[in-house]
Amino acid sequence: MNRSIFSFNESLDDNVMKPVAEGYRFVTPDPVEIMISNFYSNLDDVKVIFNDLLQLKFRNAGADSTRFLINTILGMGGLVDFGTDYGFPKRLEDFGQTLGHWGVPTGPYIVLPFIGGSNMRDGPATLVDLLTSPMFYSGFITFGVGAAMGAVAAVDTRAGLLDTEEIIGEAALDKYEFLRDAYLQRRRSLVYDGNPPRSMDYELEGPDETDQDLVSSTSTEKKRSITIEYIDPDPEDSENLGTSTD
Repeated sequence: MNRSIFSFNESLDDNVMKPVAEGYRFVTPDPVEIMISNFYSNLDDVKVIFNDLLQLKFRNAGADSTRFLINTILGMGGLVDFGTDYGFPKRLEDFGQTLGHWGVPTGPYIVLPFIGGSNMRDGPATLVDLLTSPMFYSGFITFGVGAAMGAVAAVDTRAGLLDTEEIIGEAALDKYEFLRDAYLQRRRSLVYDGNPPRSMDYELEGPDETDQDLVSSTSTEKKRSITIEYIDPDPEDSENLGTSTD
């Protein structure tokens, strides 16, 4: 099932999202594209602050609140990222990370239609993230405003991934497995604020009902264990980390 949904998402991306993102990048001057990305990043900081508080990271909550105020007031609604220049870099927090912070296991890896890679913990958590995003409430102004903001956000996000596409294509023998493994590693790193255990073992799903087309009916299901060695990041980078899908 995962591979089938992955193929559907890839087809949708190739025929719709990627061409639109390429057109968007072609017609949008770089400074304008940066300001649009900054605007949505600033809105995302509301969600970040909410999850800082849920994780009892009060110092981060204060810093992220300061960043939000600086960019909203001085940065003309977030169009300019003055917060980073003033020593308040972007962090990433979401409700899936909050659940992981308090020990909720990831559960099986899943691929969601239109969204992409996720897991049984983070998938439902996106509903909470939606409710804590100011963009969700823009729809109460008019449906058109909410729809337009959501569409531009999706296209802007996709345009930001264009530069990594060629690298993935060259590096991945199996794109599904490559993106799955990258997603699982990244989510674990985010839960640990960029400092996961030096050696961490975790299971990635092996051949299951989502991969039966790749194995014979007589094959015994096995799970693969992957050991990933992490090099401690620079302490300053660890403090500021926070800057994400299969």
